Amino acid sequence: MIKKQLIICFSLLFFKSVFASNFIDKGYYVIDLKNKIEWLKCTTGQQWSDEKQACLGTAVKLDLKSVEEANNLLNEQIEGEWRLPSRKELESLICKSCEGAKIDKTFFPNTPAEPFWTSQRNWWSPKFFWSVNFFTGHSYGRFVPEKELFIRFVKDR
Repeated sequence: MIKKQLIICFSLLFFKSVFASNFIDKGYYVIDLKNKIEWLKCTTGQQWSDEKQACLGTAVKLDLKSVEEANNLLNEQIEGEWRLPSRKELESLICKSCEGAKIDKTFFPNTPAEPFWTSQRNWWSPKFFWSVNFFTGHSYGRFVPEKELFIRFVKDR
């Protein structure tokens, strides 16, 4: 009887931890079950190392014209149709309780604690685009396309 209870208890703990996470780690990318998308684990300019389990290299900031070029290059090199995330998608990565960069470093290591581009224009002032700042955990619709910000690409599942 005690053995059965222990098995049930451990089974419930296992299933709770599996269902508690919205993310599945797949090496260089992360499956986001909630949003039904896949994120590149590393910021643009960095490269995933299976050996070191880390994003190596230096993240780069790009203006939106350069983001388009980088996106085309990425789609040639990695299967799929990668794109900039929407504001809602990128905001879903914010971790208010995380120290430093406001993002889960287990799934997104070495993420700069700075603003990242989204694909969305600011509807109040269309010459500006929305960004998500992983230093503050807030979104801002104040950057012109010529401004250089960090990028994390995503693709639909």
